[in-house]
Amino acid sequence: MARRACLGLTVILLFMIGTLPILSMLMKSVVVDGHLSLASYGGLLVSSHQWILMGHSMILSSLVTALTTAIGVPLGILLGKTDLPFRRFFRVLFVVPLLIPPYIIAVSWLDLLGSEGLLAQLLGTAVIRATAPMLFGLPGCVIVLFSVFLPIPMLLTMVFLRTINPRLEEAGRLVSGWRGVMQEITIPLILPGVLLSAMLVFLLSFGEFSVPNFLRYDVFPVESFTQFSAFYNFKAATAAAVPLAAITMVLLLVEGVFLRDRTYQLRPSPGLDGQALIGLGARRRGLLLLVAIIGLVVVFVPVVVLVIQSAGLTAYVEALSRAGDSLLRSLIYAVIGASLLTVLGFFTGYLIQTKAFRFWRSVDSMTIFLFALPSTVIGIGLITLWNTPWTNFIYSTPWIIIFGYLAKYTALTSRISVTQFAQIPPSMEEAAQIAGARWFRRMVFIVAPLARRGLLAGWLVGYIFSLRDTGITMLVYPAGHETLPIRIFTLMANGSPELIAALCMVMIAATLLPPGVLWMVSDMRKKAVIG
Repeated sequence: MARRACLGLTVILLFMIGTLPILSMLMKSVVVDGHLSLASYGGLLVSSHQWILMGHSMILSSLVTALTTAIGVPLGILLGKTDLPFRRFFRVLFVVPLLIPPYIIAVSWLDLLGSEGLLAQLLGTAVIRATAPMLFGLPGCVIVLFSVFLPIPMLLTMVFLRTINPRLEEAGRLVSGWRGVMQEITIPLILPGVLLSAMLVFLLSFGEFSVPNFLRYDVFPVESFTQFSAFYNFKAATAAAVPLAAITMVLLLVEGVFLRDRTYQLRPSPGLDGQALIGLGARRRGLLLLVAIIGLVVVFVPVVVLVIQSAGLTAYVEALSRAGDSLLRSLIYAVIGASLLTVLGFFTGYLIQTKAFRFWRSVDSMTIFLFALPSTVIGIGLITLWNTPWTNFIYSTPWIIIFGYLAKYTALTSRISVTQFAQIPPSMEEAAQIAGARWFRRMVFIVAPLARRGLLAGWLVGYIFSLRDTGITMLVYPAGHETLPIRIFTLMANGSPELIAALCMVMIAATLLPPGVLWMVSDMRKKAVIG
């Protein structure tokens, strides 16, 4: 009874926080003076502007997806399957852009290539005059989003490589070299992961708001945000959000039919410790140089530019004086959001893994849909549902921001929990049940301790994504409760480049500090155990 009640409340909470706002947004957009009307959507198919937005969004997402997949998959194979030197360092390095708000990468490239950037100061404006305009519009958006989303295919490729039984590759090597094994065995087995990563990159690029807005490239998320925030035209904003939701739904249906069952449980393959690495031989130096160049361009250069631009204690003093309160709020909201996401993801993941309800697939699909849905759509939905006199006790407080985090990012913590639960033998909980332990007691003293690594990973992921969130928070934050990403975004209009760069570095430090500390502690523990 306690099991069904707790998991039922979890489903109700997910529905109220995530799905109900979207349904409320759609319902209010088709009701005019108490009557059904599709007038708001009449211009979607006939307006040339809407087709231009669709073309821009599709081209941007397709280019980013193609580039990240073409480079990220081979990069994942190199870092996860070969004897390339410094593999561990490069794995950490390439993940950095994914952990910080995407527009910070855009700010860095502007500080480097802009008309008043570092290269202009070093080489003169004549050299930069030809390249600076390319930063704005489609090319700049592709460069920035490629840098941000490159870790997704890289990481998923590495994860799926760990699920391959080494014996299959060993058998293939009896009749062929590594090239043939990769072509005939390894690549086909990780293909679902490659397709899943491509779909995720496409959806995330399609729904990205901050980078196209900063680099002045009109896409649907920017149009929806502008209609709502600048003109407060709710119905136009909703109409602009419908194509985003529709394409998200279609791609998720495709994923559910063709990929969901094949990617559902990611378990390390038995015998993984003895898995053979591909020897690169004479090509090691060349490939190491190539990977280093990619890391230099994608990660190192943007961060170094921000460091150079913000050099000097004065910039950081001004940054903390003007945005110190926003930094503190960001940290508090991120910690609260991460903690609630961990708990909600734990119970959601348990529901999905144990198939506690018949509609467990619908719960899983709901969380994935909300994660893939653009942040601007979720933000408008939350405003539509909670901006009433009866719910103002939530809407006018930071809890509306936390609700946005829970709606958007529960899929991440629940999927991590599912992966962790898949590695826990069901007999552990069954033995406690036979001994007379009630369900909640089994969760607290058996399942949660066994899943502690997944809980810690889920908390870190929840913290990072809550801290870096821009799209939802930009729309829903109450007056006087702006977070650091929002503060940086608003100061870009009139703040000095040094101040903005210093704020970006503070944001990067706040994001990377907790994962860095935990990684160092974990590494020290491993060395202590080995020693």
